[in-house]
Amino acid sequence: MAVHIIDHPLVQHKLSIMRNKETSTIKFRELLKEISMLMGYEITKDFPLTYEEIETPLMKMNAPKIEGKKVVIAPILRAGLGMVEGLTTLIPSARVGHIGMYRDEETCLPVFYYYKMPKTKDRLVIVTDPMLATGGSAIDAITRLKNDGFTSIRMMSLVASPQGLKAVQEKHPDVDIYLASLDEGLNEKNYILPGLGDAGDRIFGTK
Repeated sequence: MAVHIIDHPLVQHKLSIMRNKETSTIKFRELLKEISMLMGYEITKDFPLTYEEIETPLMKMNAPKIEGKKVVIAPILRAGLGMVEGLTTLIPSARVGHIGMYRDEETCLPVFYYYKMPKTKDRLVIVTDPMLATGGSAIDAITRLKNDGFTSIRMMSLVASPQGLKAVQEKHPDVDIYLASLDEGLNEKNYILPGLGDAGDRIFGTK
């Protein structure tokens, strides 16, 4: 398992604007789409290529094309939805699943209130969630996907805490994780510092 920090200047610049508490909901949402698309270039860079003969206006050539890589984008509701549009713009043929869950206050166990994924399990699943804080939701989502038969899974988040990253690494060492930033840590309410605030509220304007 590898951790990929995508430190491209455009990603870092846009992330800095997203961090600013004065950034509007509309701008925040637009930037999340743009960063997701830019990160998508990194998460797909190892897709295998095949060659197909085509004819340009001048001559025939063997042109490279992606070799039938089947992809599912699986946002963790609700904030993960904000990353879907950027990835589907980049990969229009991708299917989109949904993973909704909350944690039972008494048992502390995950309760899945919605889970819908394609029936075919031979696809690469890209799990999206802007924030990897404690890692609990990511761990539960990945565990559910594995139990459902998916074997090729990658995680994509904007910012993560060292604690959350370590937790996911320990539980799912075979899952590659893609981040725009590894932040300093968590506060007493388990918000990432310096972080983005509540990503779901900022995406959907609910606060």
